[in-house]
Amino acid sequence: MLIGETIRVALGALRANKLRSLLTMLGIVIGVSAVIAVVALGRGAQTAVNERIASLGTTLLTVSPGQARTGGVMSFDVRTRLTIEDAQALEDRGTMIAAVQPEMSSNLQIQYLNKNTGTQVVGSSANFPEVRKYEMAAGRFFTAAEDAGRQRLAVVGPTVIDNLGLQSPEALVGENIRIRGIQFTVIGVFKSKGQASPFNNPDDQVLIPIQTARFRVMGNNRLRSISVLAPSEAEIPETMADIQRILRREHKLRPERPDDFQIRNQADFLNTLGETTQVFSMLLAGIAAVSLLVGGIGIMNIMLVSVTERTREIGIRKALGATRANILFQFLIEAVVLCLVGGALGILVGAGGAVAFTKFLGWNTAVGSSSVMLAFGFSALVGLVFGVYPARRAATMDPIVALRYE
Repeated sequence: MLIGETIRVALGALRANKLRSLLTMLGIVIGVSAVIAVVALGRGAQTAVNERIASLGTTLLTVSPGQARTGGVMSFDVRTRLTIEDAQALEDRGTMIAAVQPEMSSNLQIQYLNKNTGTQVVGSSANFPEVRKYEMAAGRFFTAAEDAGRQRLAVVGPTVIDNLGLQSPEALVGENIRIRGIQFTVIGVFKSKGQASPFNNPDDQVLIPIQTARFRVMGNNRLRSISVLAPSEAEIPETMADIQRILRREHKLRPERPDDFQIRNQADFLNTLGETTQVFSMLLAGIAAVSLLVGGIGIMNIMLVSVTERTREIGIRKALGATRANILFQFLIEAVVLCLVGGALGILVGAGGAVAFTKFLGWNTAVGSSSVMLAFGFSALVGLVFGVYPARRAATMDPIVALRYE
């Protein structure tokens, strides 16, 4: 039997049982589409993280409080403190520091007319937009003189505008809001930075002068973090050593005692988030790949049923001169075609699902050619592996026994 004729017979058998073929492919469709959609979500999350880190600046360092240690034992319920005096010491004595931007924050309710919303109120210095790479959508940021004068001024993020039900950023500029019952004048609105994490939305915050926050709102000098700019990427290690030297002296730490603060650069955040995202993506992709395995088992089951149903047909073909190779090839083609068609449909469904996630849910997705080729190749491999046993069973069938089969 010629190869072309063998292929035509195999495809004809699939067309003769369209519904069964479609249901058999369903497991492969689900598996391939799940793999592509999950990997697209993982790649999109990684891209969003990279863009977020890049938007903060590659020379940005973040100093945060560490864990207190007592007798060499770390106390997880006690955190050391960073204060405004620490930030001032960095600014005054730092030799490898381009800029220092302290922050203190608290989650508070803000009120505008008869509306209110909960948000993060951040007290910061006047160089916040330059250090953190924020741009203004409307109005302006407060100045160093207004900070020193403890002026009651506020700059809000775009999410706050949405939560208050306003239509445009300009609508709140010049208006008064209340924070803890204290009246503040809104002088500016930030452009959107985008939410890279469900746990931290940089657009949902209100910025006020740090001296105003210290004496009028928070009532203390405790900082959440200190952002420090290094002069260049090459000088980041020297800047980190400079920060460590100054803060250890400020905190009066003896040489044998460890640091009671943490210094992180953007590469650390990127590596940590990237590793976390990769682990979750691989886990979810592995779970999705299980459905490909289940689909392969389903194909083997259906092919065994098909071999049993077509026993007499196999006997007739062998009697007419078909070799074992012809029969083996025919049934392998049926299994592989089922998986390839199912894989192609799965690619369309998976890519469409990724686009739907982006359009309707606002999630970042990125369909990569490598994940498409991997899923499609794996589906073909599934068809080959799970089709071998039924095909071999058909090929080794005794033609006399097959012809007598009822």
